[in-house]
Amino acid sequence: MNENKKRIYLCLAHMSGKEQGFIKEAFDTNWVAPLGANVNAFEEDLKAFVTKLDSSASPQNDREGALNNNTVILNEVKDLNREVVALASGTAAVHLALIECGVGPGDEVIVQSFTFCASSHPITYLGATPVFIDSEKDSWNMDPDLMEEAIKDRIAKTGKTPKAIIPVALYGMPYKIDRIMEIADRYGIPVIEDAAEGLGSRYDGRVLGTYGKFWVLSFNGNKMITTSGGGALICSSPEMKNKILWYATQAREAYPYYQHEAIGYNYRLSNICAGIGRGQMTVLEEHIAHHKHVKELYIKLLADVPGITVHDNPSSRDDSNFWLNTVTIDPSVKVKGQENAYKTVVKGAVGGAAGVVHAVDNPRTECEPNDNVEALRVYLDAAGIEARPLWKPMHKQPVYKNAPAYVNGVSESLFKVGMCLPSGPLVTDDDVRYIVDKIKEAIV
Repeated sequence: MNENKKRIYLCLAHMSGKEQGFIKEAFDTNWVAPLGANVNAFEEDLKAFVTKLDSSASPQNDREGALNNNTVILNEVKDLNREVVALASGTAAVHLALIECGVGPGDEVIVQSFTFCASSHPITYLGATPVFIDSEKDSWNMDPDLMEEAIKDRIAKTGKTPKAIIPVALYGMPYKIDRIMEIADRYGIPVIEDAAEGLGSRYDGRVLGTYGKFWVLSFNGNKMITTSGGGALICSSPEMKNKILWYATQAREAYPYYQHEAIGYNYRLSNICAGIGRGQMTVLEEHIAHHKHVKELYIKLLADVPGITVHDNPSSRDDSNFWLNTVTIDPSVKVKGQENAYKTVVKGAVGGAAGVVHAVDNPRTECEPNDNVEALRVYLDAAGIEARPLWKPMHKQPVYKNAPAYVNGVSESLFKVGMCLPSGPLVTDDDVRYIVDKIKEAIV
């Protein structure tokens, strides 16, 4: 392996070979706009995947009837009525879900703190305030008990109930959706499941997204499948789908000219990108299986490395897609070059920053990964391996310094010791062995 030329990337949803035919079809029929046969077919493919009943599903865990503002859950997942709207991004899906939940200026929305900013930024687009909830230790996702504590406190302090709850399937790991739904239903709060990283993940054998009022997906270039960029919002009725479509296509009224009586958005997925998605759907299960295989290989090869732990499913109820495989590194682990961590200001894009950075003067911030985590990232980068820190909790982001936050220290402590390792379909067994060898080589 040529270390100077080979780059092993964190995650890349590679093309299956069928995408070119669907793209050619779009050009041949002159449908290159944000509508067309590929868009419709991609939505139907996603709908079929979401609503199929897994053979391992537990019918006794399916709840019957309407649950306040959340979707109707019937005895069998296959009976769920789910509708899919393909959109330009997962961020757009969060935004439109919040609109459908009636979120507006002065409202508050409960949201997981340990996540990417796309889970919380759309709340601020609407003039509302995110209320950040810290994580529980085993899944790293929203702590349901802390969530309920926050709901009670916000009602006491503001006199209003939060308008929505957004749990996040962090790195593909399922959130404790049964507890979250039980609490949300008691207070009459709709749930928006942010499964942008969790396509194909299951809880109690059921695909994430069959529980809440809305389900958000992302098809960014590094997700389980990609449309180069894109996302989807999944809802529970054709009527709701039509409403979301109306908002996503500039909210045009039914006149022979352009009449607008509400603010809409240019959020629809293009027919070209949807063609890529159709091809990607044919390899989705293959991608999920590969990510799980890579996780098992990391566990096996890192088993003899003291202080490094691979994050795994906390229980038999959890079935993560392991979109990104993550490890925690004990503070006692010593890494080559650790004494030089954070001594140089970053000048270019790091770890998928899309080539866009805002210059800084100080290499350090008030909340950052430990020196040994940063030293290992730098060491691996020099060996042609892209690794990244975990998401920095939103309640520690300067832009949200004034937002309410209910914390227990879990997400901040994980951010300080955690790292994401290459996990995508193009990561081979030999790549994983090489990565682990470099990790071992880096430890003093």
